[in-house]
Amino acid sequence: MIFSYTLVAQNTMTITADVHVETKTITIEQTIVYKNETNDVLSTIYLNDWNHSYSTKSTPLAKRFEEEFSTKFHLAKDEERGFTKVTSIKNENATTLNFDRLEAHPDVIKVDLKKPLQAGASYTLNLNYKLLIPNADFTDYGVSKTNDFNLKYWYITPAVYNGKWHYYSNKNLDDLFIPKSDVTLSVTHPRNYKVTSELNFNSATINTENNTQTTILSGNNRIDTFLSLNKFPLYNFVQTDDFIIVSDIQEKGLPGPSKALITDKITRYLTKHLGNYPHKQLLVTSLDYQKDPLYGLNQLPPFFRPFQEDFQYELKLLKTALKKYLDNILLLNPRKEHWLSEGLQVYYLINYVEENYPDMKLLGTLADVWGIRSFHAADLKFNFQYYLYSMEIARKNRDQPLTTSKDSLTKFNANIAGKYKAGLGLNYLDQFTDDISLTDNITEFLQANQLKSVSLDDFETFISSKTSKDIRWFFTDYLDTRKKIDFKISSIETLKDSLKLTIKNKRDNTMPISLFKLKNDSIIGKLWVENIQGTETITLPKDSTDTFVLDYNNVIPEYNQRDNYKAAEGSFLNNKPLQLKLFKDIEDPNYNQIFFMPLVEFNNIYDGLTLGTKVYNKTLLRKRLNYRFSPQYATKSRSLTGSTSIYYTHNIENNNLYDITYGINAGYQSFANDAFFTTIRPSLSFSFRDDSNFRSPQTDQILARYVSISREIGEDATVPLDEEEPDYGVFNLRYTHYNPGVINYSKFYTDIQVANKFSKISFNYEFRKLTHSNRNINFRFFAGVFLDNRSDLSSNYFSFALDRPTDYLFDFNYLGRSEASGLFSQQIIIAEGGFKSKLATPFANQWMTTANFSTSIWRYIQAYTDVGLVKSKFTNPKFVYDSGVRLNLVEDYFEIYFPIYSNLGWEVGQPNYDQRIRFMFTVDPQVLLGLFRRKWY
Repeated sequence: MIFSYTLVAQNTMTITADVHVETKTITIEQTIVYKNETNDVLSTIYLNDWNHSYSTKSTPLAKRFEEEFSTKFHLAKDEERGFTKVTSIKNENATTLNFDRLEAHPDVIKVDLKKPLQAGASYTLNLNYKLLIPNADFTDYGVSKTNDFNLKYWYITPAVYNGKWHYYSNKNLDDLFIPKSDVTLSVTHPRNYKVTSELNFNSATINTENNTQTTILSGNNRIDTFLSLNKFPLYNFVQTDDFIIVSDIQEKGLPGPSKALITDKITRYLTKHLGNYPHKQLLVTSLDYQKDPLYGLNQLPPFFRPFQEDFQYELKLLKTALKKYLDNILLLNPRKEHWLSEGLQVYYLINYVEENYPDMKLLGTLADVWGIRSFHAADLKFNFQYYLYSMEIARKNRDQPLTTSKDSLTKFNANIAGKYKAGLGLNYLDQFTDDISLTDNITEFLQANQLKSVSLDDFETFISSKTSKDIRWFFTDYLDTRKKIDFKISSIETLKDSLKLTIKNKRDNTMPISLFKLKNDSIIGKLWVENIQGTETITLPKDSTDTFVLDYNNVIPEYNQRDNYKAAEGSFLNNKPLQLKLFKDIEDPNYNQIFFMPLVEFNNIYDGLTLGTKVYNKTLLRKRLNYRFSPQYATKSRSLTGSTSIYYTHNIENNNLYDITYGINAGYQSFANDAFFTTIRPSLSFSFRDDSNFRSPQTDQILARYVSISREIGEDATVPLDEEEPDYGVFNLRYTHYNPGVINYSKFYTDIQVANKFSKISFNYEFRKLTHSNRNINFRFFAGVFLDNRSDLSSNYFSFALDRPTDYLFDFNYLGRSEASGLFSQQIIIAEGGFKSKLATPFANQWMTTANFSTSIWRYIQAYTDVGLVKSKFTNPKFVYDSGVRLNLVEDYFEIYFPIYSNLGWEVGQPNYDQRIRFMFTVDPQVLLGLFRRKWY
């Protein structure tokens, strides 16, 4: 009997690849010798084929792009996306093996073995397949516009089996989990291309007949699959005393010798803390850096960067090299156990800056600029950014446990906040375990487990065995939950010769807190307080301490640092003095801050230029309580206007109801020439989301509010006002279901309004679809009915509007609220009827139902049509319709409508057609920023 498995000591892969630049294809013959390193008998082997992730618009990778509001993959042509065509898979006896792709994971191949693979034995697979390489526009990997190849996860690899198979689909997270292998790679390519890889160079043979070159590379114990094929040499090789750094990371203005010195400095640091690198060279690419950059001021244009070129380059190279180094030696599951390698990367970044640049500021050289240096941000150290970014997402109630699978993290958590919180956590643990050197123990762990399959449990067991302190809180509360760290000094009681200090743990966790004793802003003592359940009272001898501070050195990523100070004696004013500052700043926990900001704006055509100031407490990090007071003077109407508001938000964790916000706002503004309105709006809202899936953009909201409007009409007013109803109040209850997908979009709301002289209910449903043929389909349905209407029917002020709502609740951002002619009257906000033409029956005081539809003609040019029934009292229902062309330049933000045919006939041929054109234009910067934020949060 002939068996199709053998005994070998290591997984091996031999790959022969023939690159065809013109067709963007690679033909591959590959041999995989897979070793079963478990005690189980295997009848199947699973293979990763991540190049096939690009094959259709419905793969997990395609859905990932959709979740992050990107349409570039969906709109691409088939030949731009790429795929893998597997011709055959055979065993070492040339017997064809059955294989198929998994339905849920089309980039994973299941291979049925002819004979079971015994424990400790190996199985040989011979594969023949052809790759169509995708364009690099999607993930930065693939074929560039200049026909250069940057390939990662391009050839087929075995999945990891350690009692169960670990396979999953490509989701553009750079986290393929494969066993280490001895790799031999033979690449045939055009002679004018240069091959760069982390593998060792063996030989190169030129074939003059077809003007190609065959480059042979090899390496043992490898998991990195990156290969670059470039027409021009991009990579520099720097030989150091430790290993070779191969890199194309650049920094304009930095000379070569300086780069070499920096590279040598970094390799010494890596070797000292991570152990000797097991390979000859480490490949660090600009693509790696672009996918994991230094966020913040480091990303400003080169002419405005506040950091020196050498420091900028040093940290770029260090951060990227740390990640590649750790990924290549620490064989964790990068999707399920990512926090450790990412946390170590940030932890060593923090330590490196503390060791080499202890005085570096968060704002760099900007911290010394006049005006800027008065901000608290200018006082903060460079490493404060990790706390700032991790707390940014926590304050928004969007943080996720660090042990969450990487593909379930939001983009901000996966790329920034999670990594920073993990690094801060290791630094926190380092400071707490003051009986050991955590840095030395991590180095020992990495050296002992280099190129071995390890788990997070192994790390926990190892570190716990080194310290006498109880560190279970780190692996339970800090890593596994969303529990925040939030302590306060509740009280200090002075006794005869001692002090009783009470610390309150405002959250349900077992995490420790450091307590500092200060005298004249100098540290004279420190202790750790552990296992505080509710409150903990400790007795301290009375000494010269004038202030007690929790976490004075800002090591702990605490949710709220504003109540960490307590004077040993004196009133509450000794704890946090009042501070008045110009412009928003990073909050300073030493002070109660109030901010001022001058206001110079052109808010509408009635007030003209308005001058004023905003007084508020909002800082860069979100607060629960926010207030604002904005008095303004309108130069055109020569009147005082303005607004004020106060709101409080309850963040609720581990529940679908995640936000309860209540408050009130009031304002006094003009709505026409010499016409003003006063609004008072108390409100209460409940927001819901799927707590098990933070990546889902779907939200639900219940809003209850009361809108009180008082109107004043001056002598020069140009709008009429019903003298019987100058003032009114409306109770408004609305439920909204919102799913703002970029491929599939839907929104539904039902709205109830009750006032003194009317009550009404309306329904709105909107649906958008980007089809597989790249056609936009938009459908909207509206229906509204008055339950009671005793208002002035002749004014139609409270009526349903066909094309331009009167906005009696003052919700819409009209550029000219009361304009009946001119450019501002042509602004359209799609609400209620949603019509674009101005028809003879623009209002309905009884009921209205309409449908709006549009679809693509070519790119952003669409055809639209609207139909509806309008019913007012004492009249028969009227059928209304219009149609035309829609320029959908930025959906919901900038659109132009050209009416063609409606109840009015052919509008194109009628007089003053330019006045019939309607436009949608949003000028609110917060709304526009939402286009950027939505893919991150």
